[in-house]
Amino acid sequence: MARMHTRRKGKSCSKHPMVSENPAWVPLNATEIEDLIVKLSKDGIISAQIGLILRDQYGVPDVKLATGKTITEIMAEKGVAPALPEDLSNLMRRAIALNVHLKNNKGDVSNKRGLLLIEAKIRRLERYYKRNGVLPADWKYSLSNAELMLK
Repeated sequence: MARMHTRRKGKSCSKHPMVSENPAWVPLNATEIEDLIVKLSKDGIISAQIGLILRDQYGVPDVKLATGKTITEIMAEKGVAPALPEDLSNLMRRAIALNVHLKNNKGDVSNKRGLLLIEAKIRRLERYYKRNGVLPADWKYSLSNAELMLK
């Protein structure tokens, strides 16, 4: 698969093993895993970090195999999901940080292009989430609104 904003090709070599059921050696059952996810998300930890914590500290290799649902589905079901999707908020944080950098370094043209590319990704994700009903139809991205939403 080709990269989005460069002419290079990239290939991720990370693949999940072909396993269809939860291993017997997993120390926690499904309800304990769901309770941990809710507790960690109430502490302000994002879903990607929750997966790493469950893997490294609790020995849960795959939450979906153990519970039948993903971490974000569990968070939404329990009512602790964030208002914005995680990938969109991460891109907005990057755009805000890059804008602060560009205010201090006005001649940094390569990072001006980087900001344009990040904002293009944000608008692409915005269209996707509006189409799938995750974001309301009147939601609009702007850098000033992003600063207000994420602070």
